[in-house]
Amino acid sequence: MEPLLDDASIGLEGRMASDDHQSLKVWLRLLSCSTQIETEIRKRLRAEFGVSLARFDYMAQLQRHPDGLRMNALSKFLMVTGGNVTGLTDELEKEGLVERVAEPGDRRSFRISLTRKGSKLFDQIAAVHESWVVSFFAGMSLA
Repeated sequence: MEPLLDDASIGLEGRMASDDHQSLKVWLRLLSCSTQIETEIRKRLRAEFGVSLARFDYMAQLQRHPDGLRMNALSKFLMVTGGNVTGLTDELEKEGLVERVAEPGDRRSFRISLTRKGSKLFDQIAAVHESWVVSFFAGMSLA
């Protein structure tokens, strides 16, 4: 008797039918590869640094914007709700990795930026993250 396989164990490209259009096959294969890479990065970030991919992405946005970002802009860049950003901000602020600075002229609005400690930590994680991504594609050539 053949074991039951769920969608997760099959992989996205395994769900293609032989008569599917080539474009669909390519898209599903790319999606599958992207998902596998993201899963591996999530595992490595958690194991090596105790950091979630959401935290990494949050810190990456702030690193790209050294003057800081308003909470609503950060939410848009990350494509998550304001509640998610607030939760991450609260956690990272307690750890001394980000700071909130009131926006001049708007008491309800804050600009979030990495602290020196947060920037240093992100730089360390980002260097290792980049090496992982480079290693994933090491066997590929541009030609």
